[in-house]
Amino acid sequence: MKFAHMADCHIGAWREPKLREANLQAFFRAIDICIEEKVDFILISGDLFNTAFPGIDGLKEVVLKLMELKDAEIPAYVVPGSHDFSPSGKTMLDVLENARLFTNVFRGKVENGLLKLKFTEDRKTGAKITGILGRRGLLEQSYYENLDRKSLEEEPGFKIFMFHSPVQELCPEGAIFDSSPLSFFPKGFNYYAGGHVHTVLSKKIEGYGIFSYPGPLFPNSFSEMEALQNGGFYIVDEGGEKIKASYRPIILYNVYPISVDCEGKSAEQARALILAAAEGREFINTIVLIRLYGKLSLGKSSDINFSEIFSQFYSRGAFFVMKNTNALKTDEFEQVTSSADSVENIEELLISENAAKMRFGKISEEKSKLFIKALMTVLSSEKKEGERVSDFESRIRDDFKRALKESYGQDER
Repeated sequence: MKFAHMADCHIGAWREPKLREANLQAFFRAIDICIEEKVDFILISGDLFNTAFPGIDGLKEVVLKLMELKDAEIPAYVVPGSHDFSPSGKTMLDVLENARLFTNVFRGKVENGLLKLKFTEDRKTGAKITGILGRRGLLEQSYYENLDRKSLEEEPGFKIFMFHSPVQELCPEGAIFDSSPLSFFPKGFNYYAGGHVHTVLSKKIEGYGIFSYPGPLFPNSFSEMEALQNGGFYIVDEGGEKIKASYRPIILYNVYPISVDCEGKSAEQARALILAAAEGREFINTIVLIRLYGKLSLGKSSDINFSEIFSQFYSRGAFFVMKNTNALKTDEFEQVTSSADSVENIEELLISENAAKMRFGKISEEKSKLFIKALMTVLSSEKKEGERVSDFESRIRDDFKRALKESYGQDER
């Protein structure tokens, strides 16, 4: 038996057209490899798309590729991921499943207060596949807490459990996301096909089986591009009782990261340091990443001539150039800090700390604070189900007037 395990394709994630296309090409390359190597089936452990309702252009291309897979008689099995999920419960995955392009294996029913999952059996190999979807904020944890693990563990045969959640015991050191303990998972499965954690890992755990995270098929952010440089997936070979998961990288472009410490430098010196990194090099078929950090002694980030810098790299054949200045500091603005530990407390502290700057005319600080709080409440209002746009806008205007009156009084302007 030989199968593929991929996850976190996030098709459509990038705003930049070149990178959005590269992301799509990574998915194509992975499917081509699966067809060439004649895998028996493919597992996609969540987040095929970056949204529950992807753009029509990317969707069309994915459908055509999945049809190639179907023509090659290679079935695909999926569990929805946190990006596939929508509050309405409807996603494009439902449409693709109805078109018989893949099978969603998250299925079951509640019996005596427990979630009893059903297995989907692969016709060719007899492998039994089930799993649990992923939702934002680890909302899927209730499924694990109420899972009938006993029935899953007693099922005979070669078993695969698909999931889209972080496992506490497997989380990278220093990870800040919520996770589920290993004890939530049923024991005795041969392979646990994970997603959601954008890191590459495959580990055999005593009493369970092989847990694997293939990472994304293509990096989905600047920092992921720095850390991973490329994406990939697993090809899993099963021979008797031995299972081997081999990682297959998808390398579409080279990645060249440049990190510049701007501490004590002027904007002009920072520009010179970046250009020095390009001197004497060619960047054919390369994604160039420029990260700046530290505090400029003179000038601000907008004083750095990035247009010239980008032109230099493109003239040397770069495929795409992008910068990250999130950690670059200047004296241009006063930094606003807060030690609050909740959104509400942060809002309260920021309003209090800056109330004097936000006063309206001769109005007192205290009344300005009251109005700002009321205004924030008004602006956070959402359109109600079935409410017409004109009615919604009218309601917001009335709430705004009411906030003015309650904060400043009837006669104040």
